[in-house]
Amino acid sequence: MKPHRVELLIAKGWVQGSLLVPLTGLLGLGFLAYRTYAAEPPIPRRVVAEDGRVVFTETDVREGQRLFLRYGLMEYGSIFGHGAYLGPDFTADTLRRSALSTKTYCELHGDPNAGEHTASDFKRNRYDADTGDLVFTAAQGSGFTDTEAHYGVYFAAPATETGLRLQALLQPQDVHALTSFFAWTAWVASAARPDKNYSYTNNWPPEPLVGNHPTASAIVFSMLSLATLLGGTGLLLGVFGRWRELGWQWRAHARIAFRRPADVQLTPSQRACAWFFFVMGALFLVQVLVGAASQYYRADVSNFFGFDLSRWLPYNLVRTWHVQLSVLWVAVSFLAAGIFLVPMIAGPDPKHQHVLAYGLLFSGRLEREQARGIAASGGRAPLRRARRSVLGGATQPGGRGASPSDQGNRSVDGHSHPATRTR
Repeated sequence: MKPHRVELLIAKGWVQGSLLVPLTGLLGLGFLAYRTYAAEPPIPRRVVAEDGRVVFTETDVREGQRLFLRYGLMEYGSIFGHGAYLGPDFTADTLRRSALSTKTYCELHGDPNAGEHTASDFKRNRYDADTGDLVFTAAQGSGFTDTEAHYGVYFAAPATETGLRLQALLQPQDVHALTSFFAWTAWVASAARPDKNYSYTNNWPPEPLVGNHPTASAIVFSMLSLATLLGGTGLLLGVFGRWRELGWQWRAHARIAFRRPADVQLTPSQRACAWFFFVMGALFLVQVLVGAASQYYRADVSNFFGFDLSRWLPYNLVRTWHVQLSVLWVAVSFLAAGIFLVPMIAGPDPKHQHVLAYGLLFSGRLEREQARGIAASGGRAPLRRARRSVLGGATQPGGRGASPSDQGNRSVDGHSHPATRTR
Protein backbone atom coordinates (compact mmCIF):
# COMPACT_ATOMS: atom_id res chain seq x y z
CA MET A 1 0.00 0.00 0.00
CA LYS A 2 1.44 3.25 -1.08
CA PRO A 3 1.74 5.96 1.61
CA HIS A 4 -0.68 8.83 1.33
CA ARG A 5 0.96 11.81 -0.32
CA VAL A 6 -0.09 15.26 0.83
CA GLU A 7 -0.17 17.79 -1.99
CA LEU A 8 1.28 21.23 -1.53
CA LEU A 9 -1.12 24.15 -1.27
CA ILE A 10 1.00 26.03 -3.83
CA ALA A 11 2.27 25.01 -7.25
CA LYS A 12 5.79 23.60 -7.63
CA GLY A 13 6.73 26.62 -9.70
CA TRP A 14 6.48 28.78 -6.61
CA VAL A 15 8.88 26.50 -4.74
CA GLN A 16 11.37 26.70 -7.58
CA GLY A 17 10.93 30.46 -7.80
CA SER A 18 11.45 30.89 -4.06
CA LEU A 19 14.81 29.13 -4.43
CA LEU A 20 15.81 30.90 -7.64
CA VAL A 21 15.13 34.44 -6.39
CA PRO A 22 17.42 34.38 -3.33
CA LEU A 23 20.09 32.51 -5.29
CA THR A 24 20.06 35.20 -7.98
CA GLY A 25 20.10 37.91 -5.32
CA LEU A 26 23.08 36.37 -3.53
CA LEU A 27 25.01 36.08 -6.80
CA GLY A 28 24.29 39.73 -7.55
CA LEU A 29 25.35 40.81 -4.06
CA GLY A 30 28.52 38.75 -4.38
CA PHE A 31 29.41 40.44 -7.67
CA LEU A 32 28.74 43.89 -6.23
CA ALA A 33 30.85 43.07 -3.17
CA TYR A 34 33.72 42.01 -5.43
CA ARG A 35 33.43 45.20 -7.49
CA THR A 36 33.29 47.30 -4.32
CA TYR A 37 36.59 45.96 -3.04
CA ALA A 38 38.24 45.81 -6.46
CA ALA A 39 37.46 49.47 -7.24
CA GLU A 40 37.66 50.90 -3.72
CA PRO A 41 39.31 54.33 -3.30
CA PRO A 42 42.80 54.31 -1.79
CA ILE A 43 43.64 55.63 1.66
CA PRO A 44 46.83 57.68 1.22
CA ARG A 45 49.80 56.81 3.40
CA ARG A 46 50.31 60.53 3.89
CA VAL A 47 48.53 63.70 2.81
CA VAL A 48 51.10 66.45 2.42
CA ALA A 49 50.77 70.10 1.46
CA GLU A 50 52.85 71.61 -1.31
CA ASP A 51 55.18 73.13 1.28
CA GLY A 52 55.97 69.65 2.63
CA ARG A 53 53.79 69.87 5.75
CA VAL A 54 52.02 66.62 6.64
CA VAL A 55 48.30 67.39 6.81
CA PHE A 56 47.18 63.93 8.00
CA THR A 57 48.13 60.28 7.61
CA GLU A 58 46.49 56.93 6.94
CA THR A 59 46.64 56.22 10.68
CA ASP A 60 44.65 59.41 11.33
CA VAL A 61 41.98 58.37 8.83
CA ARG A 62 41.56 54.90 10.30
CA GLU A 63 41.50 56.26 13.85
CA GLY A 64 38.88 58.81 12.79
CA GLN A 65 36.76 56.04 11.31
CA ARG A 66 37.05 54.07 14.54
CA LEU A 67 35.91 57.09 16.58
CA PHE A 68 33.11 57.76 14.10
CA LEU A 69 31.77 54.23 14.66
CA ARG A 70 32.51 54.11 18.38
CA TYR A 71 30.46 57.19 19.19
CA GLY A 72 27.59 56.29 16.87
CA LEU A 73 28.03 59.32 14.62
CA MET A 74 26.55 57.44 11.66
CA GLU A 75 23.30 57.45 13.63
CA TYR A 76 23.71 61.17 14.31
CA GLY A 77 24.74 62.32 10.84
CA SER A 78 26.18 60.40 7.91
CA ILE A 79 28.96 60.33 5.31
CA PHE A 80 29.16 60.06 1.52
CA GLY A 81 25.93 61.99 0.97
CA HIS A 82 23.53 59.56 2.62
CA GLY A 83 21.61 62.53 4.00
CA ALA A 84 21.31 63.79 7.56
CA TYR A 85 19.49 62.99 10.77
CA LEU A 86 19.91 65.47 13.60
CA GLY A 87 23.49 66.22 12.56
CA PRO A 88 24.94 66.98 9.12
CA ASP A 89 26.28 64.75 6.41
CA PHE A 90 29.93 65.13 7.35
CA THR A 91 31.21 64.50 3.82
CA ALA A 92 29.00 67.21 2.32
CA ASP A 93 29.68 69.54 5.23
CA THR A 94 33.47 69.08 5.04
CA LEU A 95 33.44 69.40 1.26
CA ARG A 96 31.61 72.71 1.35
CA ARG A 97 33.59 74.16 4.25
CA SER A 98 36.89 73.17 2.69
CA ALA A 99 35.83 74.59 -0.67
CA LEU A 100 34.76 77.90 0.85
CA SER A 101 38.01 78.15 2.81
CA THR A 102 40.05 77.24 -0.27
CA LYS A 103 38.27 79.85 -2.36
CA THR A 104 38.79 82.49 0.34
CA TYR A 105 42.50 81.62 0.50
CA CYS A 106 42.82 82.08 -3.27
CA GLU A 107 40.96 85.40 -3.17
CA LEU A 108 43.17 86.71 -0.34
CA HIS A 109 46.23 85.88 -2.46
CA GLY A 110 44.91 87.92 -5.38
CA ASP A 111 43.65 85.09 -7.57
CA PRO A 112 41.10 86.55 -10.03
CA ASN A 113 39.85 83.04 -10.90
CA ALA A 114 39.49 81.73 -7.36
CA GLY A 115 36.30 79.79 -8.10
CA GLU A 116 37.75 77.94 -11.09
CA HIS A 117 41.00 77.15 -9.30
CA THR A 118 39.06 75.86 -6.27
CA ALA A 119 37.12 73.42 -8.45
CA SER A 120 40.28 72.28 -10.26
CA ASP A 121 42.14 71.78 -6.95
CA PHE A 122 39.45 69.42 -5.70
CA LYS A 123 38.88 67.63 -9.01
CA ARG A 124 42.53 66.94 -9.81
CA ASN A 125 43.68 63.61 -8.36
CA ARG A 126 47.21 64.09 -7.03
CA TYR A 127 47.48 60.66 -5.43
CA ASP A 128 50.72 58.80 -6.21
CA ALA A 129 50.11 55.06 -6.09
CA ASP A 130 53.84 54.31 -6.00
CA THR A 131 54.62 56.36 -2.89
CA GLY A 132 51.15 56.32 -1.36
CA ASP A 133 51.25 60.10 -0.92
CA LEU A 134 48.47 62.55 -1.74
CA VAL A 135 49.42 66.17 -2.34
CA PHE A 136 47.15 69.01 -1.23
CA THR A 137 47.59 72.52 -2.54
CA ALA A 138 48.45 75.25 -0.04
CA ALA A 139 44.83 76.45 -0.28
CA GLN A 140 43.49 72.95 0.45
CA GLY A 141 45.85 72.60 3.41
CA SER A 142 44.53 75.88 4.80
CA GLY A 143 40.99 74.61 4.25
CA PHE A 144 41.73 71.50 6.31
CA THR A 145 43.04 73.62 9.17
CA ASP A 146 39.91 75.79 9.17
CA THR A 147 37.64 72.73 9.02
CA GLU A 148 39.46 71.10 11.94
CA ALA A 149 38.99 74.27 13.99
CA HIS A 150 35.26 74.24 13.18
CA TYR A 151 34.79 70.63 14.33
CA GLY A 152 36.78 71.35 17.48
CA VAL A 153 34.14 73.94 18.38
CA TYR A 154 31.23 71.83 17.09
CA PHE A 155 31.99 68.71 19.10
CA ALA A 156 32.77 70.78 22.21
CA ALA A 157 29.33 72.43 22.16
CA PRO A 158 26.92 71.56 25.00
CA ALA A 159 24.55 68.67 24.44
CA THR A 160 21.64 71.10 24.68
CA GLU A 161 22.75 72.56 21.34
CA THR A 162 23.73 69.47 19.33
CA GLY A 163 22.20 66.46 21.11
CA LEU A 164 25.70 64.96 21.44
CA ARG A 165 27.68 64.21 24.59
CA LEU A 166 31.24 64.21 23.25
CA GLN A 167 32.62 67.38 24.81
CA ALA A 168 34.09 65.50 27.80
CA LEU A 169 35.47 62.66 25.68
CA LEU A 170 37.20 64.03 22.61
CA GLN A 171 40.77 65.22 22.92
CA PRO A 172 42.43 67.49 20.31
CA GLN A 173 44.02 64.46 18.66
CA ASP A 174 40.56 62.86 18.40
CA VAL A 175 39.15 65.93 16.66
CA HIS A 176 42.12 65.83 14.27
CA ALA A 177 41.46 62.15 13.54
CA LEU A 178 37.75 62.71 12.91
CA THR A 179 38.48 65.68 10.65
CA SER A 180 41.03 63.55 8.77
CA PHE A 181 38.39 60.89 8.19
CA PHE A 182 35.86 63.48 7.01
CA ALA A 183 38.48 65.10 4.75
CA TRP A 184 39.34 61.74 3.21
CA THR A 185 35.66 61.10 2.42
CA ALA A 186 35.44 64.59 0.89
CA TRP A 187 38.50 63.83 -1.29
CA VAL A 188 36.96 60.50 -2.36
CA ALA A 189 33.71 62.30 -3.26
CA SER A 190 35.39 65.04 -5.34
CA ALA A 191 38.70 63.82 -6.85
CA ALA A 192 38.37 62.22 -10.27
CA ARG A 193 39.09 58.52 -10.64
CA PRO A 194 42.20 57.74 -12.71
CA ASP A 195 41.34 58.12 -16.42
CA LYS A 196 37.75 59.12 -15.57
CA ASN A 197 35.91 62.43 -15.45
CA TYR A 198 33.95 61.60 -12.30
CA SER A 199 34.87 60.89 -8.69
CA TYR A 200 35.04 57.60 -6.78
CA THR A 201 31.42 58.21 -5.70
CA ASN A 202 30.08 59.38 -9.08
CA ASN A 203 30.34 63.02 -7.93
CA TRP A 204 28.14 62.40 -4.91
CA PRO A 205 27.29 64.35 -2.80
CA PRO A 206 26.84 67.24 -5.26
CA GLU A 207 28.71 70.45 -4.54
CA PRO A 208 28.87 73.20 -7.23
CA LEU A 209 31.89 74.87 -5.62
CA VAL A 210 34.08 71.88 -6.51
CA GLY A 211 32.31 71.00 -9.75
CA ASN A 212 30.48 68.03 -8.26
CA HIS A 213 27.36 67.37 -10.31
CA PRO A 214 25.62 63.96 -10.36
CA THR A 215 26.64 61.94 -13.40
CA ALA A 216 24.08 60.91 -16.00
CA SER A 217 24.67 57.22 -15.29
CA ALA A 218 23.98 57.72 -11.57
CA ILE A 219 20.65 59.39 -12.35
CA VAL A 220 19.66 56.83 -14.99
CA PHE A 221 20.45 53.79 -12.85
CA SER A 222 18.72 55.34 -9.84
CA MET A 223 15.55 55.78 -11.89
CA LEU A 224 15.92 52.31 -13.41
CA SER A 225 16.17 50.73 -9.96
CA LEU A 226 12.97 52.49 -8.88
CA ALA A 227 11.19 51.55 -12.09
CA THR A 228 12.32 47.92 -11.75
CA LEU A 229 11.02 47.73 -8.20
CA LEU A 230 7.60 49.19 -9.03
CA GLY A 231 7.33 47.50 -12.43
CA GLY A 232 8.42 44.12 -11.12
CA THR A 233 5.89 44.29 -8.29
CA GLY A 234 3.12 45.19 -10.71
CA LEU A 235 4.14 42.41 -13.12
CA LEU A 236 4.14 39.82 -10.36
CA LEU A 237 0.68 40.85 -9.16
CA GLY A 238 -0.61 40.89 -12.74
CA VAL A 239 0.66 37.39 -13.52
CA PHE A 240 -0.67 36.13 -10.20
CA GLY A 241 -4.12 37.52 -10.96
CA ARG A 242 -4.17 36.34 -14.59
CA TRP A 243 -3.11 32.71 -14.04
CA ARG A 244 -4.65 31.59 -10.79
CA GLU A 245 -3.20 28.10 -11.04
CA LEU A 246 0.23 29.58 -10.28
CA GLY A 247 -0.80 30.30 -6.72
CA TRP A 248 -3.18 28.91 -4.17
CA GLN A 249 -6.42 30.55 -5.29
CA TRP A 250 -7.42 27.50 -7.35
CA ARG A 251 -7.52 25.54 -4.08
CA ALA A 252 -9.88 28.02 -2.44
CA HIS A 253 -12.56 25.38 -2.27
CA ALA A 254 -10.42 23.22 0.03
CA ARG A 255 -11.64 23.26 3.60
CA ILE A 256 -9.20 24.03 6.39
CA ALA A 257 -10.06 22.76 9.85
CA PHE A 258 -8.88 24.56 12.97
CA ARG A 259 -8.50 22.91 16.36
CA ARG A 260 -9.44 24.61 19.58
CA PRO A 261 -6.47 25.79 21.67
CA ALA A 262 -7.62 23.57 24.54
CA ASP A 263 -7.30 20.52 22.26
CA VAL A 264 -3.70 21.27 21.28
CA GLN A 265 -0.98 19.72 23.42
CA LEU A 266 2.18 21.83 23.38
CA THR A 267 5.61 20.27 23.47
CA PRO A 268 8.18 21.47 26.05
CA SER A 269 10.10 23.42 23.38
CA GLN A 270 6.89 25.10 22.25
CA ARG A 271 6.20 26.15 25.84
CA ALA A 272 9.70 27.60 25.98
CA CYS A 273 8.73 29.93 23.15
CA ALA A 274 6.63 31.92 25.62
CA TRP A 275 9.86 33.40 26.99
CA PHE A 276 11.00 34.21 23.45
CA PHE A 277 7.82 36.15 22.77
CA PHE A 278 8.07 37.89 26.12
CA VAL A 279 11.62 39.04 25.33
CA MET A 280 10.53 40.03 21.84
CA GLY A 281 7.71 42.15 23.22
CA ALA A 282 10.02 43.84 25.73
CA LEU A 283 12.59 44.64 23.02
CA PHE A 284 9.87 46.00 20.75
CA LEU A 285 8.51 48.20 23.54
CA VAL A 286 11.95 49.65 24.27
CA GLN A 287 12.53 50.23 20.56
CA VAL A 288 9.28 52.18 20.31
CA LEU A 289 10.20 54.31 23.34
CA VAL A 290 13.71 55.20 22.14
CA GLY A 291 12.30 55.80 18.66
CA ALA A 292 9.81 58.27 20.10
CA ALA A 293 12.67 59.96 21.98
CA SER A 294 14.74 60.26 18.79
CA GLN A 295 11.82 61.88 17.00
CA TYR A 296 11.25 64.29 19.88
CA TYR A 297 14.83 65.49 19.43
CA ARG A 298 13.72 66.99 16.13
CA ALA A 299 11.21 69.15 17.97
CA ASP A 300 13.40 70.24 20.89
CA VAL A 301 16.99 69.27 21.64
CA SER A 302 17.25 70.68 25.15
CA ASN A 303 13.87 70.15 26.82
CA PHE A 304 11.83 66.96 27.10
CA PHE A 305 8.76 68.17 29.01
CA GLY A 306 11.02 69.95 31.48
CA PHE A 307 13.60 67.14 31.57
CA ASP A 308 17.06 67.41 29.98
CA LEU A 309 16.96 64.23 27.90
CA SER A 310 20.37 64.84 26.34
CA ARG A 311 21.99 64.56 29.76
CA TRP A 312 21.22 60.84 30.01
CA LEU A 313 20.20 59.76 26.51
CA PRO A 314 22.04 61.75 23.82
CA TYR A 315 20.68 61.46 20.32
CA ASN A 316 23.46 59.26 18.95
CA LEU A 317 22.88 56.70 21.73
CA VAL A 318 19.08 56.77 21.33
CA ARG A 319 19.26 56.40 17.57
CA THR A 320 21.83 53.58 17.77
CA TRP A 321 19.64 51.55 20.15
CA HIS A 322 16.56 52.24 18.03
CA VAL A 323 18.24 50.65 15.01
CA GLN A 324 19.87 47.76 16.89
CA LEU A 325 16.72 46.78 18.76
CA SER A 326 14.78 46.44 15.51
CA VAL A 327 17.25 43.74 14.46
CA LEU A 328 17.18 42.01 17.84
CA TRP A 329 13.42 41.66 18.27
CA VAL A 330 12.96 40.46 14.68
CA ALA A 331 15.71 37.86 15.19
CA VAL A 332 14.09 36.64 18.42
CA SER A 333 10.72 36.42 16.63
CA PHE A 334 12.13 34.26 13.83
CA LEU A 335 13.85 31.95 16.30
CA ALA A 336 10.65 31.56 18.29
CA ALA A 337 8.59 30.88 15.17
CA GLY A 338 11.05 28.24 14.01
CA ILE A 339 11.13 26.47 17.38
CA PHE A 340 7.33 26.57 17.63
CA LEU A 341 6.55 25.34 14.11
CA VAL A 342 9.11 22.52 13.80
CA PRO A 343 7.21 20.07 16.10
CA MET A 344 4.05 20.70 14.08
CA ILE A 345 5.88 19.59 10.94
CA ALA A 346 8.44 17.04 12.08
CA GLY A 347 6.71 15.51 15.09
CA PRO A 348 7.61 15.34 18.81
CA ASP A 349 10.66 17.09 20.24
CA PRO A 350 13.95 15.31 20.74
CA LYS A 351 14.74 14.73 24.38
CA HIS A 352 15.71 17.88 26.34
CA GLN A 353 15.29 20.14 23.31
CA HIS A 354 13.48 22.72 25.46
CA VAL A 355 16.68 23.09 27.50
CA LEU A 356 18.56 23.93 24.32
CA ALA A 357 15.86 26.46 23.43
CA TYR A 358 16.35 28.28 26.75
CA GLY A 359 20.10 28.15 26.24
CA LEU A 360 19.74 29.62 22.76
CA LEU A 361 17.73 32.54 24.09
CA PHE A 362 20.01 33.50 26.98
CA SER A 363 23.35 32.65 25.34
CA GLY A 364 22.36 34.77 22.35
CA ARG A 365 21.59 37.66 24.68
CA LEU A 366 24.98 37.41 26.40
CA GLU A 367 26.86 37.14 23.12
CA ARG A 368 25.12 40.21 21.73
CA GLU A 369 25.97 42.24 24.82
CA GLN A 370 29.63 41.18 24.67
CA ALA A 371 29.83 41.97 20.95
CA ARG A 372 28.32 45.42 21.44
CA GLY A 373 30.70 46.10 24.33
CA ILE A 374 33.78 45.08 22.33
CA ALA A 375 32.69 47.01 19.22
CA ALA A 376 31.80 50.17 21.11
CA SER A 377 34.99 50.17 23.19
CA GLY A 378 37.47 49.43 20.43
CA GLY A 379 38.12 45.96 21.88
CA ARG A 380 39.31 47.06 25.32
CA ALA A 381 36.48 48.21 27.61
CA PRO A 382 33.54 46.15 28.89
CA LEU A 383 29.95 46.92 27.98
CA ARG A 384 29.48 49.15 31.01
CA ARG A 385 32.39 51.36 30.01
CA ALA A 386 31.20 51.37 26.38
CA ARG A 387 27.88 52.84 27.48
CA ARG A 388 29.70 55.52 29.47
CA SER A 389 31.83 56.34 26.44
CA VAL A 390 28.70 57.24 24.47
CA LEU A 391 27.00 59.07 27.31
CA GLY A 392 30.07 61.15 28.14
CA GLY A 393 30.87 63.21 31.19
CA ALA A 394 29.08 66.02 32.93
CA THR A 395 27.05 68.40 30.82
CA GLN A 396 28.68 71.71 30.23
CA PRO A 397 26.64 74.78 31.01
CA GLY A 398 24.79 76.18 28.07
CA GLY A 399 21.61 77.87 27.12
CA ARG A 400 18.74 76.65 25.07
CA GLY A 401 20.05 75.12 21.87
CA ALA A 402 19.19 75.77 18.28
CA SER A 403 16.42 73.79 16.69
CA PRO A 404 17.22 70.50 14.94
CA SER A 405 16.61 72.14 11.58
CA ASP A 406 19.41 74.59 12.32
CA GLN A 407 21.72 71.72 13.31
CA GLY A 408 21.03 69.30 10.49
CA ASN A 409 19.72 71.46 7.66
CA ARG A 410 21.84 74.61 7.74
CA SER A 411 24.90 74.72 5.54
CA VAL A 412 27.98 76.79 6.14
CA ASP A 413 26.77 79.61 3.92
CA GLY A 414 23.87 80.27 6.32
CA HIS A 415 21.11 79.07 4.00
CA SER A 416 18.75 76.27 4.93
CA HIS A 417 18.74 73.12 2.85
CA PRO A 418 16.57 70.05 3.36
CA ALA A 419 18.42 67.30 5.18
CA THR A 420 16.92 64.17 3.73
CA ARG A 421 17.83 60.54 3.95
CA THR A 422 18.31 58.75 0.67
CA ARG A 423 18.78 55.30 2.09
